[in-house]
Amino acid sequence: HTVPGIDRPNRETIRKTRIVSATALQGGQSICHRSRRAGDHPVQGRRRHPPGLRGRVLRSGVAAPAEQYAACRVLEATAVVLGGDMDEYVEAITDLLTKAIKATGRASQVRVAAIRALSMALFVCGTDMMATNTCLNLCEAVCAPKFRGEDVDPHLRAAALDCWALLSTTVADAYIAGDDIEGLDGGNGRGVIILPLLQQCLDHANVELRSAAGECVALIHEARLNMGIDDEEGGNATERRYRSGSWDGSEWEILMDEVKQRIAELSVESGYRLSKKAKKQQRAEFREYMATIIDDESPNQVVAFRGGTLVLNSWREFIQLNFMRHCLQAGFQIQLMTNVTLQAIFGADGGILNASSGMSQLEKRLVMSKTSEASKAADKHMTRQRRNRQNVKNHFLTCDGEDI
Repeated sequence: HTVPGIDRPNRETIRKTRIVSATALQGGQSICHRSRRAGDHPVQGRRRHPPGLRGRVLRSGVAAPAEQYAACRVLEATAVVLGGDMDEYVEAITDLLTKAIKATGRASQVRVAAIRALSMALFVCGTDMMATNTCLNLCEAVCAPKFRGEDVDPHLRAAALDCWALLSTTVADAYIAGDDIEGLDGGNGRGVIILPLLQQCLDHANVELRSAAGECVALIHEARLNMGIDDEEGGNATERRYRSGSWDGSEWEILMDEVKQRIAELSVESGYRLSKKAKKQQRAEFREYMATIIDDESPNQVVAFRGGTLVLNSWREFIQLNFMRHCLQAGFQIQLMTNVTLQAIFGADGGILNASSGMSQLEKRLVMSKTSEASKAADKHMTRQRRNRQNVKNHFLTCDGEDI
């Protein structure tokens, strides 16, 4: 598939990209395998950078944008494969990806892939909250209208907000939507500080940026509602609305009222500016945001997949699932069934998932379809048997009379 903003590479470029991507993947996996051979925990191994990646792929002016994009996607997927407690891998790629994100001369899609790869590595492999806060600061800077004196592409701003939301799921609610918090500059949570920026993003013409901003507002509002509510409290929207997590009486009350009004408008927006498909998707997304931001209702969705179902009851889980799906694409279900880290993130039982005896749609096509290898073999066997029976019936026509 082609990437918007990047020219389609020729055959030689595709061949080089595959070689470089495989080298990057092997370099990331070697960190884990080398440490395990030594009998130590992967984090305790000696720091090692992915071979060939620093000089040949992400260095500006050496590799084509398509190769840089592919390398970042491989690093993102490698973080999921390696699993948790892999600070060594995070340290090996942080400086390189940070430079790629800050390089305003790079293709915007390369910078998008770089910031997603860095955020995924910190979310899955990292344990250092200082590195997470540093990446959050970078995301907040990149999602602004201007970065380092130049206009930021809307797609990059949307990706920065997605990454900000993912990393914000790893911190406490008070550090997202709290007021007067000790130990924080200004005393306000990160989400509260960027609310004016999110309001501006909701008025932007880019649909992707508006959707990312709405998701962040839903996450911040949910964190605000959860503050001061125990697990046994806040069963209905009325109780949740008037507890200590409300925006009523705060300095952000007027701004949140304007945000709610804007989200309500986007949930029913019509006109010829957007395609029919884009309008339908935007309405569906902002109706979900409106249910949380305006009606104070917790989201609830059941995701069905091979081996069972996954019940999501918070925006934290929604954001984590969507980010993982974007990274792994069709390989998400296989990773969920075999990857211990993903099972811990989503609260899934690997034993139950792998005990399922049902076949996937692909397996049914390969086994039960008329064009499958099994059906072709059965058809050949029946043809052979039919030929043998016909030959027996016609034997008297070809015999020479000695066996009668």
